Amino acid sequence: MVEWGNYREAYKAIHDAIRSGLASVSEGKTLTKIEFGEDAAGNIKEIKFYDGEELLFTLTFSNASAVASTWDITRS
Repeated sequence: MVEWGNYREAYKAIHDAIRSGLASVSEGKTLTKIEFGEDAAGNIKEIKFYDGEELLFTLTFSNASAVASTWDITRS
């Protein structure tokens, strides 16, 4: 469990979950972008993982309302 607002630990936890197989990228695919969807209160509702423009998979959280805004991290 990562305390709210501790983004460095949160990003590491997401990275570790991907590597452990909880959410893994298919063979031949490369993770190039992570998109975060937040509700109006700023709670993360979903995290989408992409290879370029191709959506690979989505992690959805049940504790938030509908997505109101998004932001992303892109590997260049």
